[in-house]
Amino acid sequence: MQAEYLLDNLEFIRQGGAVSIAVATMLLAMSIGSWTLMVIKTLQTRHLKSNRALFLTRFWQASSTKPSSIATAINEDLNKAENPFARLALQGINAAVHHQRYAAQQEPSRHDEFIAHALRRTIGQEAMKLETGLTLLASVGSIAPFIGLFGTVWGIYHALGTIAVGGQATVDKVAGPVGEALIMTAFGLAVAIPAVLAYNALVRENRLLMGEIEAFAHDLHTYLTTGIPLATELASTEVLL
Repeated sequence: MQAEYLLDNLEFIRQGGAVSIAVATMLLAMSIGSWTLMVIKTLQTRHLKSNRALFLTRFWQASSTKPSSIATAINEDLNKAENPFARLALQGINAAVHHQRYAAQQEPSRHDEFIAHALRRTIGQEAMKLETGLTLLASVGSIAPFIGLFGTVWGIYHALGTIAVGGQATVDKVAGPVGEALIMTAFGLAVAIPAVLAYNALVRENRLLMGEIEAFAHDLHTYLTTGIPLATELASTEVLL
């Protein structure tokens, strides 16, 4: 039964001519593209979440060593290309080492600002990487219903034109073609709704992840400018009090 229904819809699209075929092809391409992107972004998000805690634990455990030694360990980590926390740590450490090597004669405040600037730049780059592909989902969610509606309007126009030529404008003759034309609107909604839901979910996940990255950047900045991790500083302060 479902196979016959699908064949009827395909036949309707074919009878609609080049316009209906083009609309159906565009919706199919949008659906494939958005679902592919949704799967990729979902897997990337899960991968980041699974590696985040492990990297942060390893990083702060190694914070008692020299920053240059930590940078060497990060460079040897095969997962650093997929870990924004590792990239942020590496850029911050490289900035601190570079400033100490080539601008040691300047006042300490310049050292603080130099590291902060490097961290801010890296945070901006990571935000852009996380947002990659979201524009496609937003575009699909916005325009797919209108493309489907256009296909419906064209299908109704084509069906009514065919009925007018045949001279049989009864209700039973009109209802069938018009009902078949409405399937294009359904196709458009079927493409748009998953894209919109995925876009909202990914935006929320990115916002949470960026909050964690910024928090790590703050702790990293404290470590690179004072030489002592923030958690250790707080613990020492509590002991003194």
